[in-house]
Amino acid sequence: MVEITMGKALAISLIGFSIVFIVLILLMTVIVVMSKIIKLMSKKEKKENIEVTESAPTAAPAKGSCGDLTLVKVSERDAAMIMAIVADQLKTPINELRFISIKEAE
Repeated sequence: MVEITMGKALAISLIGFSIVFIVLILLMTVIVVMSKIIKLMSKKEKKENIEVTESAPTAAPAKGSCGDLTLVKVSERDAAMIMAIVADQLKTPINELRFISIKEAE
């Protein structure tokens, strides 16, 4: 049996604590470096997305799609279905039709 003196016990515990703190510092360093890399990558992706959206041509409104539509006691969903049905029945693209108002018949 080996007897450990108070000085040896203190030295072993200090070595153990220092190893734990060194590993924690290394782990913290790895996390900081990874977070900076991710931030740089996300900034680069955002910049690329902005360049792509800025270079994309803006779509002009379709011919005949301008104007206001007044809905009287009709939900937007029902009005959209009515406009689609009318366009289908007339065999005309919906952007060539102009609806001024849609109201519920009582």
